[in-house]
Amino acid sequence: MIVKLAQDVPASPVDANGAQGVHIRLLIHRADGAPNFYMRQFTIAPGGCTPRHSHAWEHEVYVLRGQGAAVSADGETPLSPGRCVFVPGGEEHQFRNTGEGEMEFLCLVPKDSR
Repeated sequence: MIVKLAQDVPASPVDANGAQGVHIRLLIHRADGAPNFYMRQFTIAPGGCTPRHSHAWEHEVYVLRGQGAAVSADGETPLSPGRCVFVPGGEEHQFRNTGEGEMEFLCLVPKDSR
């Protein structure tokens, strides 16, 4: 068993094209020996966003703090602490911070994602 504090995991800027003010912490992943799923923590600065993109794998998101929006082809859905999001594989999506403070969420993905 591995137990750690999220705040002890270094945060790295997301440098993907279209990302603005986004940092990621790889909380549980390959280096921990996770065989099936990875847990990542994203922090988005006010006015920031993840790139608008799609990929083959699904992922699940749980909002920890802040205000934001999940953007899809159907439009925007407001996000706030406690909201959960399921993004199916192949669906174009983006997460935006619409609040005045940082937005933070957990994102779980299968091990074969990038």
